[in-house]
Amino acid sequence: MSDKTPKALKTAVTPVGHTTPPAKFSHGVRKGNILQVAGQVGFLPAEPGQDGPVVAGPALREQTLQTLANVRSVLEAGGASWEDVVMLRVYLTDTEHFAELNEIWNDYFADLKEAPAARTTVYVGLPKGLLIEIDALAVLG
Repeated sequence: MSDKTPKALKTAVTPVGHTTPPAKFSHGVRKGNILQVAGQVGFLPAEPGQDGPVVAGPALREQTLQTLANVRSVLEAGGASWEDVVMLRVYLTDTEHFAELNEIWNDYFADLKEAPAARTTVYVGLPKGLLIEIDALAVLG
């Protein structure tokens, strides 16, 4: 017996202005009503003729806000919003940043109707100068 149900296509999601990934992966992938946002960092939007990515700034606040903006742009390019996010994974490079991150986080998501599940871990493998990385899983509709 064959399954006649059409399979959902897997589609790469790359917002305008995002830097080119350093390897063969997508900033986001949508399949059916699932959107996975790859780990985003605090790089500013790419400018024409720019020589490599530019970090939003040296401080956690600057990088976190830009990282969240980058996650949001992938969500929007994939047809989702923060309200569709069911899971956020945060990677910090320093345990001393937890309290500051929580303040930034609570302010940023103050108007969100339902907070997604989230986990934060310390990760020492981010490129030099980067303090935070965030990825997201969204379920649409």
